[in-house]
Amino acid sequence: MKLISIIIAAILGLTYGQYYYGFIFSQKICLFAGLTLIMPTLFNVKVSDISLVLEHKGLMLKAILINYLALPLIALGIGLLTGSFGVAAGLFLLSVLSGGGMVMHWIKNSNSDTSIGFIFLFINIMLVSLSLLMLHIFGIYTSDYFDESYLSSSNISNFAKAVIYLLIIIPFIVSRVVIFIKPLKEFISAKQGFISSISIFLIVFYLFGLQSSQSLFELYDFEPELIYISLFAVLTFYGAIFLLARVAYNLDSPQERAAFWHSITRYITLALVISTFSTGTFGVAMLVPIMFAYIIQIPFAILVDKYMFK
Repeated sequence: MKLISIIIAAILGLTYGQYYYGFIFSQKICLFAGLTLIMPTLFNVKVSDISLVLEHKGLMLKAILINYLALPLIALGIGLLTGSFGVAAGLFLLSVLSGGGMVMHWIKNSNSDTSIGFIFLFINIMLVSLSLLMLHIFGIYTSDYFDESYLSSSNISNFAKAVIYLLIIIPFIVSRVVIFIKPLKEFISAKQGFISSISIFLIVFYLFGLQSSQSLFELYDFEPELIYISLFAVLTFYGAIFLLARVAYNLDSPQERAAFWHSITRYITLALVISTFSTGTFGVAMLVPIMFAYIIQIPFAILVDKYMFK
């Protein structure tokens, strides 16, 4: 159902942009995403849980190396083979954004350690700044390979402060305040699934309704092969990270199962928000792998949960 709503939101957004000139991008969408998607997940992060980091430091280190070294290298290798700066950038962005809005659902569903899951979620959110830095480095060192200009254009580093402030700092501060307002916290927690679904629908509709997103029609007209290349690249990427995670983690351990889910799922909505900042730099083709990730990741996670943990 969530996948269908996302597809409908994307179609409605593109249709609105086509017939009504589209939206002009505003950084307020980042604040909206931070407050509706990220902030509620931070309720369950407690200062006392820091002890879990020390208790499972080996697992933490392994997960960080997989999520921020191995997966970006896999994405880089696949991206270079695509021959498209935008497609490679979109795939690389997916690789450095671990977890996602539904990761806790899969962790709970597979009887994994939810405390460890929330710690990983918090760490990955705090490392968004590292993800942006890695995307910036990707642009610097691969632009020549693709015969594209990066430094001379408006690049991702220009937006890093805004993203960190709106997606990390403000949501964390608000979550600490809401925790002390018990009725509000209980209401948000009880309705978190509904709030998340509505939020994702509105964000996808808005981002695909942007004036810049209309370039997707031009991409389909002049470079339709990038659609098929992106689909193959994303399928290959998810297949590769599944095989790596399956080998790297001991799935008999609830803690390692939680880390496993944070490696095989990507924070797609956050990737879509961030990519909108940088289509002017990497090209509108950057959006295509992220679009396909929506279509692939949800059925992929359902199959993994059904056939590996049931």
